Amino acid sequence: QLQLVESGGGLVQPGGSLTLSCAASGYSLTYYSIAWFRQAPGKEREGVACFNTNDGMTYYADSVKGRFTVSIDDAKSTAFLKMNSLKPEDTAIYYCKAWVGSHDYWGQGTQVTVSS
Repeated sequence: QLQLVESGGGLVQPGGSLTLSCAASGYSLTYYSIAWFRQAPGKEREGVACFNTNDGMTYYADSVKGRFTVSIDDAKSTAFLKMNSLKPEDTAIYYCKAWVGSHDYWGQGTQVTVSS
């Protein structure tokens, strides 16, 4: 069974950058679509970025468009979320999700805090 482990979260000042990683254990991500979600305290989980393997397209929430970039390194079985120009409102736990067909898998989440 596919297992996902996120890393790369932390504390960063407004305007800074972070790159989150989502490593898949034992499986290639070649046939999986990948999405990144986040959940801030007291708020519902929201999708922020997605790579759809069916059409090869990436999609971003309006709130992160132009600042976040999703990518996949198939050789390393790892997905990334590059986050630039971070804002305090980006503070949340970030989760990666991989899915193919009716099967989906989630990581445990990594905390991102944007604060001065």
